[in-house]
Amino acid sequence: MSDDEQAGGAADDAPEKPAGGRSSDADDKKADDKRSDDKRSGDRKAGDRKSGDRKSGDRKSGDDKKQAKDGKKQARDDKDRDDEGEDDDEKSAEDGADDEEDEREKERERAAGRFKAYTRDPLAEDQGEDGPTDLAAAARTRRATRLLFDVGRDLHRFDRSYFNSAHIGDINLRLGARQFGAGMRSGPVPEDELRRLRRAHVEPEGYVRLRTALRAQRLLVLGAAPGTGRTSTALSLLDEVTTSAASGTGTGPDAEPPAGSRVLRVDPDGGVRQLAASLDESRGGEGEEARPGVGYLLELSLTRPGALPPDEMDLDELAAALARCEAFAVIVVTVGSAANPLLAGRYGMICPPAPTEELLATRLRERLEEHAAGAGEDDTAPADLLARAERLADREEVKDAVGLKDLRPAEAELLASLLAGHVLGDISREALLDGCRSLAAVQAQEWFAGVDRALTARPAEAERGDRNPGRAGTATLFHPVAFRIALAVLGGASHSAVAAAAHLLTWELSVQSDPDNTPARPLFCDDPEADRALSRAELTDGKVEVDGHEVPARLIWYRGSALPSAVLTELWDRHFPVRAPVVRWLRLLADDPRDQVWMRAAVAAGELCVRDFDHGYTELIRPLAEATTNRRLIFAATTLDQAAGHASHRKAVHRLIGDWSKKGTPSQRWSAAWALGYGNAAATMDDTLDALARIGVRDEGELVTVASHNVVRLLVLPDAAEVLARMAEWTHHKREPYQDLGLAATVRLALTTVDELLMDPDSLGDDSDSPWADRGDWPVALALAAIRPELVEPMADLMWTALNTARSKDVAVDALEELLRSAVRKDGTEWTRPGLAELLPALATEEHDRRRLDWLLRRMMSDPEKPLPDADARDLWWLAVAPEERARQDGPRQDRRRQEWPGPHRPGPERPRQEWPRQDRSRRDRTREEERHG
Repeated sequence: MSDDEQAGGAADDAPEKPAGGRSSDADDKKADDKRSDDKRSGDRKAGDRKSGDRKSGDRKSGDDKKQAKDGKKQARDDKDRDDEGEDDDEKSAEDGADDEEDEREKERERAAGRFKAYTRDPLAEDQGEDGPTDLAAAARTRRATRLLFDVGRDLHRFDRSYFNSAHIGDINLRLGARQFGAGMRSGPVPEDELRRLRRAHVEPEGYVRLRTALRAQRLLVLGAAPGTGRTSTALSLLDEVTTSAASGTGTGPDAEPPAGSRVLRVDPDGGVRQLAASLDESRGGEGEEARPGVGYLLELSLTRPGALPPDEMDLDELAAALARCEAFAVIVVTVGSAANPLLAGRYGMICPPAPTEELLATRLRERLEEHAAGAGEDDTAPADLLARAERLADREEVKDAVGLKDLRPAEAELLASLLAGHVLGDISREALLDGCRSLAAVQAQEWFAGVDRALTARPAEAERGDRNPGRAGTATLFHPVAFRIALAVLGGASHSAVAAAAHLLTWELSVQSDPDNTPARPLFCDDPEADRALSRAELTDGKVEVDGHEVPARLIWYRGSALPSAVLTELWDRHFPVRAPVVRWLRLLADDPRDQVWMRAAVAAGELCVRDFDHGYTELIRPLAEATTNRRLIFAATTLDQAAGHASHRKAVHRLIGDWSKKGTPSQRWSAAWALGYGNAAATMDDTLDALARIGVRDEGELVTVASHNVVRLLVLPDAAEVLARMAEWTHHKREPYQDLGLAATVRLALTTVDELLMDPDSLGDDSDSPWADRGDWPVALALAAIRPELVEPMADLMWTALNTARSKDVAVDALEELLRSAVRKDGTEWTRPGLAELLPALATEEHDRRRLDWLLRRMMSDPEKPLPDADARDLWWLAVAPEERARQDGPRQDRRRQEWPGPHRPGPERPRQEWPRQDRSRRDRTREEERHG
């Protein structure tokens, strides 16, 4: 029978002992007649060992082994001198017995060494056996990242990623990424547009300051991100200052402008110099007659390759020409490195966005007033409709569907149309929510539409015969979109990490666009403020983990939970050529040593695979699952788990993980084990444990390390009782690899903290009601004991087995010491004491167990580096004493402590056996009797 057939779980090979019992040394052969003698010998050695001679991890040092061998040799020499006349055959027999005993001791030491390796951190091979590993930090990063995508929109419920327009009732929603009217380059602004602007424009913060500067200087360079209402603000400013200058009246929405067009758009191709020249020509009578009080709007595009911003002298010349003509001009530019010199000059100012709530209320009022103008007298009043629409906008389902913190003017107008249509009964609830979800999708389409259109055109150098002209400015052009992609993948990481990843992706995009030339890499053109404005991002103060320690950092997020999914959907579904550089970029992020980078990239890769699993599996999952580093294997497993979170791909992932666990390569089985630890990679918990058993016992336990770790990860799920029962079956199994799997998982149960395992992203939040919330740094065994007392007995049975098994007892004792030391924190406050109060009484139920605990506490008190205080040791001792036993004892508690558990420096009389009350016969007692009597 093959290993795969034998590894189907404990059901394939029935255990020799009952599943609920505590077995003694599971790896000793039944034919070993010296079990009892070895056990008594071990007890005597443990009792005679002095606690201060060595640390907990150095109990079998080389000096001790040498001293033991020297003692045995000396004893043999003494025996030879005393019995010189003894028969030579008897001496040879004794020497042979001693050699056999030495060989057995060496084998036990080798087995203990092998088992210690089973309990190492799975990332130890990548980061050094003794160095710190990042499992806890990676788990926390995964929980934070999953919140970005677990919002129920584009990649979850919203499966339509192509939007152009929709006609809902009598509302025509324009959802195209191309803004209508963008082709209007020059000419007068229609009076109807200005009149509507006076009525509906919402002034942003600092609007008065902008108007004052324009009146004083005649020229204003207004910088903002596209879509923030910068053009509307510029038109409103020009309308006000020109109306006031020409009529001498006040400004306001009811002020009537003088006759003739007062606001003109200027062709941006001519630039600032052409506008100044045209003003002087008109003033000199060579062109159209100049009219005072005219306003000019010029929108400059500085993002095109080769585009140069006007210098300060050009602006001074234009301002002088405007003053001579008594005219005004506003130049609108996009914030960024190219516009920084303009915005830093005397004419530059930043245009803040309009407030969202006021903007939406204004648009709603406008829509409802238009409806009321054509309605009958019996219809609902506009004020009541407005109140209903505002209440509808405040509902959580609507806010979640919108997924944007700040609305831009076009978005507010669309949302107002949707809310008004629903209030008036023209559109359904489903249509309302679908339209709300489209806002983020439209924004993503605008960000990526035609970014490299200028680069794909034939360069001018090619027309002159240059066979390899190259393309200038690719890095500058691609950096904004690369930053948006990096922010979608790494949202919540430090700003420096996102910026570095964006530059890495900029390089990949530039090479993909122009593979024959090495792209230039600008070094001093970064503008964090521009990156944030162009990507609708925000910076917050937070912390990141560095080698397990939190340090302050500036974190960056999208201002809207819908934007990460919308960006990834737009990227993957509508721009296929960009997949190749993004895949290369994600592979590079998989090798990044920072958990805030590689774990976030793994979760985002899972979301991309959902959009096209065939492509994602071929290009990302399979290559990473066959890698040689454990971090890449975890990356592949996390990507699969993220895909399994979607019902459409869950069965496919289950079949894939099942195949890997049965007949995959060692690397694939490693990845499968980690994916199984998330709890979503198999249909049931029984199937999950069967697959982990297949992986852990194959090839004589080659992957028992990662398998046992992921068994423990399952213990934070509701099926923890089933997991513990299976672990007990493994420890009683007749095959040693199964025993090692169960024993290693048991030791990990005491060594692993909750932070490293927890899968629920909401259970560790500050406002969470989960019982795990304040126990992130607790060992899993003690957290389970405090939260689920019904699991104490099976956990105690497993730990007793590990403590009484030769190859695992040293590691198990060390783990028990770690549990005991976690009772209180360094500042004296309570830590895991409630969990110890539940677990210790079940673990120390008879004299042998209590003697071991007594010895361990004394050794901890005598530790030269971390001595356990006497009071803490005594408190731990009494936690292990059953409450009913303490109730039967007389005298004050402090007196009993001094008499019955003396400190190591005050030895007291040996306790009579009757002071250790025997409880009812447990399963452990019955198991021990069965072993004695065969």
